[in-house]
Amino acid sequence: MVIKSTHTRRDFILAGTATGGGLLLAGFPATLMASQSPAGQSQKEKAKPAEDISPAEDLMREHGLFERILLIYEDAVLRLKNKTELDLGMLAGTVKIVRAFIEDYHSKLEDDQVFPRFEKAGKLVELVKLLHQQHQVGRKLTDQILQLAVPDKTLDEENSQKLITALGQFTRMYRPHLAREDTVLFPALHAITTPEQYDVMGDEFEDLEHKLFGEHGFENVVEQVAGLEKTLGIYELSKFTPKE
Repeated sequence: MVIKSTHTRRDFILAGTATGGGLLLAGFPATLMASQSPAGQSQKEKAKPAEDISPAEDLMREHGLFERILLIYEDAVLRLKNKTELDLGMLAGTVKIVRAFIEDYHSKLEDDQVFPRFEKAGKLVELVKLLHQQHQVGRKLTDQILQLAVPDKTLDEENSQKLITALGQFTRMYRPHLAREDTVLFPALHAITTPEQYDVMGDEFEDLEHKLFGEHGFENVVEQVAGLEKTLGIYELSKFTPKE
């Protein structure tokens, strides 16, 4: 089987721009770092102060975004297994979102600012060690996927199977990883911090996000992922409702 990228890089850039997210495969982090307002936002809305978001809420909404990316990975695996059309350029763009926003920002934030708090408090130490280890394994899998998902290249049977394996391992590891953080680790943040420390941590999270990705960084990435979902035909939630 040979999988080819059926769209040119220019086609994909134009498609991403049409969604309002402006996804550019070349120089993706620079796109994220541009401070842009969501489409249709009025000047009055821009002037409103942002609502405070707690550290747990901030991390968990980023997990929601991550889950949507995992759904794109699952769709890619299905296409590879069924030998149907797969745009490798689009997959590469998705992987670059994982590297820039999930691994280099979200996971690093957990490694640097969340996990050490539990280790210092002597709480859930074994869990955070394993979660940190999985972050490292995830980065290696992302490296493999980036090497295989090359725009405008062909994918033979051997490399197709390697890509299926890497995408599958990444998704299978991170689904329980995210669930364990959401249901065990993040709720326990309250127990190891004072209310003041908790509030300061939330401010630090927001400040770092804005510094790296602009004032509306998270919202822009959500728009980019939504654009990928629409192109793949998996954006509409109703598509996942079992038929009677």
